[in-house]
Amino acid sequence: MIQVANTIISEDIIDNDFVCNLTSCKGACCIEGDAGAPVEESELRIMKRIYPEVEPYLTDEGRAAIEAQGVYVKGEDGDWETPLINGGECAYVVRNESGWALCAIEQAYNDKKIDWKKPISCHLYPIRLREYSSFTAVNYHRWSPICDDACALGKELQVPIYKFVKNALIRKFGEEWYEELELIAEHLKEKK
Repeated sequence: MIQVANTIISEDIIDNDFVCNLTSCKGACCIEGDAGAPVEESELRIMKRIYPEVEPYLTDEGRAAIEAQGVYVKGEDGDWETPLINGGECAYVVRNESGWALCAIEQAYNDKKIDWKKPISCHLYPIRLREYSSFTAVNYHRWSPICDDACALGKELQVPIYKFVKNALIRKFGEEWYEELELIAEHLKEKK
């Protein structure tokens, strides 16, 4: 484990490689699983604010799920998350012409309709955060077989997880935090 500021970071994010391979998984992380994407308390107001701009991007099923459940829901574990369509895919899923699952929030962001990319949990994936009273745990979430091809592509391209999610880590923890993590990662690599 590595400590940077008030975070405890699993060395797995340095030791493992990962690059999303949408041609293989087709965005399965947005449609598989038994819960919506985690949403931080600080993001709830943002999700309400941006919904009018995101709503036109949604599928009819996604719009109906959000109208019935809300722009976010409290999950079984008591944490906030995105609503699901009939207990399946995220209500914010849209598909491109190839049938890949994409995010309506991110589509609105890419089209400059909103100034917020998507929930940080989605941006950070495959990293998952866990908040404790005195620190935040930064861990690698292994999802086999869903992300096996992403691991293989990351290994082929030699991109460690922390580099793959660099922008998301900077968004969450700041440039200085990331630079410290990078220095530690380089030092650990030299020792191996």
